[in-house]
Amino acid sequence: MFVIINVKNNTVKINKIKGFKMLENFSDEQFESKVKKEEVSIIQFSATWCGPCKSLKPIMDKLSEEYSDKKYFWALADVEDGGINTGSAMGIRGVPSTIIFKKGIEIDRLVGNPGEQAVREFISKSV
Repeated sequence: MFVIINVKNNTVKINKIKGFKMLENFSDEQFESKVKKEEVSIIQFSATWCGPCKSLKPIMDKLSEEYSDKKYFWALADVEDGGINTGSAMGIRGVPSTIIFKKGIEIDRLVGNPGEQAVREFISKSV
């Protein structure tokens, strides 16, 4: 569930959107516990200082909602924090890098942020 908080005229309105998924914060431990076990995992490797990473995240959040009927694991891995070891093991050399895994095996990789349509096509052809 996703929550939107609107503040207007000193009042707070909370809207809940059922079924809305967002990227989970990824930690290295989840590679064993989630990525290797899930049928499909889509991980955006990112860094807090990276402008293209920041603009890719809302696209990935939106696509995770579009695919909410699927049981995919969607996550955001900070290569300088919780996902540092996984990022290194995956050979991440540039961010953002989005990797699609099936049962822990890399199926495809997209480096950069080519825009929403290209990211959608990348995911569609890989899963």
